[in-house]
Amino acid sequence: MTTNGNETLQERRPRRIIYPPVWLVICLIVIFVVDQYFPLQRFTGGLPQALGSLAIVAGLLLLVLAGGLFKKADTELIPFREVRALVTDGVYRFTRNPMYLGMALILLGTGCTTGTVAGLLVVPVFMVIIELRFIRPEEAMLRGLFGAEFEAYCARVRRWL
Repeated sequence: MTTNGNETLQERRPRRIIYPPVWLVICLIVIFVVDQYFPLQRFTGGLPQALGSLAIVAGLLLLVLAGGLFKKADTELIPFREVRALVTDGVYRFTRNPMYLGMALILLGTGCTTGTVAGLLVVPVFMVIIELRFIRPEEAMLRGLFGAEFEAYCARVRRWL
């Protein structure tokens, strides 16, 4: 906090107790629980296994690539902390949220490999939680920090895909 009562953008950011990777783990646990106890409809076979595995690998790749770009730009990976740069290159040319998209792909892949429809239903729930708790507040913060540069970025790159 500043002594004159005015807060900077970084000081006004909401505090987050549960960060996105924790939401990812919670949702992974939910997928395995519903797979065991509430599967709804089951599906099996080589195709769901292959597609699920591919989605998990793609999700992990997105996380690594996006994280590397943040490190290269010397900006913080943890939401709402020490934003020093607007990253718009690499995978950020295709999605404004490759890390969150990567997490969603990991969940989708896990749902496919467990072979339950109920597991797949966790993915949109995760995406809604992330969008409301993180993406929208992050976008408001970035608008305040980067103004027209962020607006131009939003105009050319979609939020998810």
